Parts: sequence; structure tokens; C-alpha cells
Amino acid sequence: MNILLELFVVTFRVLWAFVLAAAKWLVRPKEKSVAGQVCLITGAGSGLGRLFALEFARRRALLVLWDINTQSNEETAGMVRHIYRELAEANPKVAGDGEKDALPHGSLQVYTYTCDVGKRENVYTTAERVRKEVGEVSVLVNNAGVVSGHHLLECPDELIERTMMVNCHAHFWTTKAFLPKMLEMNHGHIVTVASSLGLFSTAGVEDYCASKFGAVGFHESLSHELKAAEKDGIKTTLVCPYLVDTGMFRGCRIRKEIEPFLPPLKPEYCVKQAMRAILTDQPMICTPRLMYMVTFMKSILPFEAVVCMYRFLGADKCMYPFIAQRKQATNNNEAKNGI
Repeated sequence: MNILLELFVVTFRVLWAFVLAAAKWLVRPKEKSVAGQVCLITGAGSGLGRLFALEFARRRALLVLWDINTQSNEETAGMVRHIYRELAEANPKVAGDGEKDALPHGSLQVYTYTCDVGKRENVYTTAERVRKEVGEVSVLVNNAGVVSGHHLLECPDELIERTMMVNCHAHFWTTKAFLPKMLEMNHGHIVTVASSLGLFSTAGVEDYCASKFGAVGFHESLSHELKAAEKDGIKTTLVCPYLVDTGMFRGCRIRKEIEPFLPPLKPEYCVKQAMRAILTDQPMICTPRLMYMVTFMKSILPFEAVVCMYRFLGADKCMYPFIAQRKQATNNNEAKNGI
């Protein structure tokens, strides 16, 4: 009898979850404030990482920027400081989400650290510096990513290892570094910037797909662990965008008749959608929404049906032009340097 009662309760909760999800489509949830909170972003020197930094700066967060490229990281910091100066000059009395924001302008600061997140000890050492020099991190955005751009049998082993280290393993190291204090305070937010290629794959980028699948699996398991520990004050958001026009996959092409309906995403649009999900504690965001349908179809269709669908869309070999461009660029560089 007890198990029947529990089954009834579970059924009700599942249905209620659908109702709440539908309600959020109709009524936009209120965005939380991150003013004064320490937000750490990996891969902040360019691309989505830089845009995330600017968005959090506009919301008056204290930024900690990590990147392996010191110069580009400092450029991002300069942009953040410019936003801080604009906020100070405007002298706003109310935060962007309508909440009172008593944060003094002088406390708005940005800190930069040169860190190779693919190296475990480098992550732990830099994390300790952050704790001593800045304080405890409240928002962790695992964004850093790389791509080798080689077919599997042509890809050097060290590049495969590098892709896995940066795109997947680094999430373990950064989370282990900053999660303990979040657990102690029962407060924080961990953001995993993965990819649609962490939900479904394509040919030619086996190492990248594997690393993003790993990041998605890590994030989902971590989310379940936090729920099991009843740490509801720590939120998690998984970001899975479609192809983003940052230049990372320059040359990638799907079927030309389909391209107008699935163009590469503008980085600014992708980040704004992700920020909305983060600030409303949304567990997962796929951009565009069509990616939810693709993921669902991949889960229920036979593999050969998926192959047929990929071929129709031109998604089965969409990375081949990108790989060819990378190979040509590598050959040109080697010839230029007389290698």
C-alpha cells in the first residue's frame, strides 16, 4: 500500500513539474541579483567568456577572469572596467532587476589570472590565490573550451588529450576547488557551458564531442548529487548552444537549403539567453529551442533513422569543410615557417 501511495505522489509531482515548466513559458520568472557576488569565468579572454564577463559586469558582479592568454584576458578586464565606470557615472539607485542595490561603486573590481585550466595543479594553485586575494566564489562559469579540428586518425594524441583536459576534466578541478565553500554556505551557482554536440554528435570531431558529452554527464551527475545532499541553495545551469559564430568552427556548413532556418547563432544572442537562464535558476538551456526537439528525436529514433535525418540536413559531414580549412591553415603555417 505504501508503494502505491508513493507512486501516486510521484505521479502528481511529475505532472506538477510539467505545469510549473509551462507556467515559466507564459510568465517570465524574476531574475535574481548577483550584485557584489564574486563571479569566476574561465576562458574569459574571448568569445562567449568575454561576453559573459560583460553581462555579469552590467549586473554589478565582482569579476574574476581566467584565461591562458594574458593579453586577451586583460583586454576583457579593460572592457569590464569601462562598464564599471559607466555605472559609477550613471549613479543608478536601482539594480537592473528592480531590486535595491546598495553596493558601493568603489567595490566593483575585476581580477585577472593567467591559468591553464587543462592543468590540474595550475587550477588548484590559482584557485587558492583567488580565495586569498578576492574571496570565496559564488558563481562559477566553466566556459573554457578548445577544438583540435582533425579527423580521429589524423589527430595527434596530445591534441586529443588537450581537448579532453580543457573541455571536460577542468570542470572537475574548478568545481572541487570552489564547491566546498558553496556547500558550507548552501549558496552558489555552477554554470557549465557545453554544446549541442554534448547532446548529439557528428562526424569528424570525435574528441570534441566526447569532451562535451563528458561535461554534460559531469554536470548532470553533480546536479543530482546536490539534490541528494539537499543543498537547494546551490543552483546549476547547463548551457548547450547550437553552432555559435565565434570563429571556433569557421567553415562548418549544413545543407544550403536548410542554412537559412538554422544559421549560426550570434554570440551576443546566445549569451543573453544563457544569462536569462542563469539568473532565473533554469537548470538547462538549449539555443535555439529546436535543439530540444533534435535531442528528443535522437533519443527515440533508431540509429539508421538518425543517420537519414542527419544526411537530409547535411549535418553528417558538416564539420568536414571546417576540418579542411584547419588543415590548410596548418599546412600554410608549416610552409611559411619552413617546417
